[in-house]
Amino acid sequence: MYITIDETDRRPIYRQVADEIKGLIARGSLSEGMALPPVRQVADDLGVNLNTIAAAYRELQKEGLLKVRHGAGAVVSSRRVAQQSDSDLRKTLRASLAHMVLAGLPRAEVTEIVNEEIRDLFRRER
Repeated sequence: MYITIDETDRRPIYRQVADEIKGLIARGSLSEGMALPPVRQVADDLGVNLNTIAAAYRELQKEGLLKVRHGAGAVVSSRRVAQQSDSDLRKTLRASLAHMVLAGLPRAEVTEIVNEEIRDLFRRER
């Protein structure tokens, strides 16, 4: 499992880790039933506190993507998050797009970034 931490990112590290794992699940790099590395190993690999990784795993468990058993590790339990409305999903997308516009990116660049991310997410046939 390959994930990275961006020191310049304003999001907390546990959120970055959770989002990276979500991306791996969405792209199919982590499939249902696959075990994730132990919290301690991920923490050591990334050079962060093990409680940070445990928080990321708990967050993903709350969202229904992982099953975490103390002492037995974490396993991908689903490729779908808990049911969300179209409206809620659009709010999240709209906030991300607004952030890109406020960062000064021109429309063409925003469109290209979005298209690259879509290609990356749907690269594998499901």
